[in-house]
Amino acid sequence: MSSKRPATFVPGFHDEELCSKMRYNTFGDTGLEVSVLSLGASSLGSVFRSTKEEESIEVVRKALKSGINVIDVAPWYGHGKAETVLGKALKGVPREAYYLTTKVCRYLPEPDQMFDFSAERTIKSVDESLARLGVDYIDIIQVHDMEFADNLDIVINETLPALQKVKEAGKARMIGITGYPLENFKTVLEKSTVKIDSILTYCRGSMNDNSLAEYVPYFQSKGIGILNASPISMGLLSDRGAPSWHPASQYIKDTCAAAAAYCKERGVDISRLAMDFTLSQPQYHSTLVSTASLANLQKNIDSVYTPLSDLEKKTQAEVMEKFMKPLNNKNWEGVEVAEYRASLKSKSG
Repeated sequence: MSSKRPATFVPGFHDEELCSKMRYNTFGDTGLEVSVLSLGASSLGSVFRSTKEEESIEVVRKALKSGINVIDVAPWYGHGKAETVLGKALKGVPREAYYLTTKVCRYLPEPDQMFDFSAERTIKSVDESLARLGVDYIDIIQVHDMEFADNLDIVINETLPALQKVKEAGKARMIGITGYPLENFKTVLEKSTVKIDSILTYCRGSMNDNSLAEYVPYFQSKGIGILNASPISMGLLSDRGAPSWHPASQYIKDTCAAAAAYCKERGVDISRLAMDFTLSQPQYHSTLVSTASLANLQKNIDSVYTPLSDLEKKTQAEVMEKFMKPLNNKNWEGVEVAEYRASLKSKSG
């Protein structure tokens, strides 16, 4: 991990002082130097709450000027809205100042129109994203949530070869795969004839479930860049707690809520402990945090260079011992896929 200037630093655009505080990691064998903190642009699509476009644009610009150099988005977020707002925010920003990642295969809220892993739709999707984003190329084009495909063979034999064509056409520099179940990454990496440069997963490199760490040696052996998302586990590790739609079991939710209450009694913010837990693991090359709020963005950036106090460190150790270790990396693999299959069935039935 280093704080030297990455290739994305543009004099006159970046805030030199802030960028000097940002930390960077080498992203697998890709040659990219990526900021430890990256911006997830899902919030720009009003996915979690209603957002103001002006503030969203300011958030993107502030993130970039502060040295964050990875922005991740997808057509699925707000069904095109997040990409459109991001495109507006990137107007006038030097293209060499950031790495842009987006996705294919997940699109609309209706179950029968949500996923399409076909080659034809994949190629069309990239053109749509480029138009919304107002750029000529994507740095990493990714398959979105592979576990929802009828089987991984479709991803291996159809989606990835289509992305290879996109890459050959100069519309993307690299190819990535995303999803929640970790074993799927190994399956696809072993079988794919197309070179894969990165993986993105979420809620698997956090205090309540750090099972991503077990896969790091394998990914390192393949030269894969690792994008880790949601260090607060989609709200589980926050004072407000998990949203109603959260797929975790009641046991996981109750345990994390008890941990948050334990922190609060001690005057400590569990989200800060969660951010520190994740960001202090350099094997996760970049951790995505999504926000459309300037105040929250500042909190996230501060977490990179404001170390935990002695009280916070002590509380973090206690929380891990009392609450997180007994959870033993419990996850919710299969829950969302089962719900999706059931909704498809009821629609067709």
